[in-house]
Amino acid sequence: MEVLGIDIGSYGIKGCIVDTEKGEIISERKSTPPLEDTTPHKILAKMHQIVNKEFKWDGPVGCAFPAPVNKGIVLSAKRISDSWVDANAEQLFSEITENEFSVINDTDATGLAEMHFGAGQKQDGVTIVLTVGTGIGSSVFMDDRLLPNTELGLMEIRGITVEERASNKSRKEEGLRKKTWAKRLQLVLEHFEKIFHPDLFILGGPLSRKADKTFPFIKINTAFKAASFLNDASIVGAAMVAAHKKS
Repeated sequence: MEVLGIDIGSYGIKGCIVDTEKGEIISERKSTPPLEDTTPHKILAKMHQIVNKEFKWDGPVGCAFPAPVNKGIVLSAKRISDSWVDANAEQLFSEITENEFSVINDTDATGLAEMHFGAGQKQDGVTIVLTVGTGIGSSVFMDDRLLPNTELGLMEIRGITVEERASNKSRKEEGLRKKTWAKRLQLVLEHFEKIFHPDLFILGGPLSRKADKTFPFIKINTAFKAASFLNDASIVGAAMVAAHKKS
């Protein structure tokens, strides 16, 4: 099935058409400028622009949203305007574009793409997918079943949240060398090992693009690997959810 996949992030709203049977992007990517205002009416206007004007789309749409979402309703908003809390994002997007929307947490979407088409294929047991970027997003799987809306990046270790300690944003702001950053990531992964006892970590975001610079310095008991998708995993995963809903 061909589905329009959309991802909402601080850089803007980006989208492309996805072949959900193959997990492949089959169109050019289109995007809006960075989002300076993430209130609902601003995002709705940009969503209409990209879906109806840029793609002229008529069909199912999967949207990766930067917050926990349950049955289309936004549960909390640490990375987006808090005016989204309790809003039915699926309904709002569907109404503004006149297309059926499926909305899922962005890192859950990333994890679905990785588990079905990427680094987590045929992986048994517990897998934790972490996107290490401006923050640290997470998705957790038992075999290939998703435990939705985990926010492991907000967990505290010694009074400091995981993403404050080890995100790519923190690395840049503090001018950390790769080895120092890797040791902070190791502390985080060791903490998650004690709690979840996973079989595999999949590490994505900017970290995965330069895995050879940091991975050699990370020493943990659990297997870990770089995410296969770079910037498109959330779009592919969101499209997969919309295709499943349609079927």
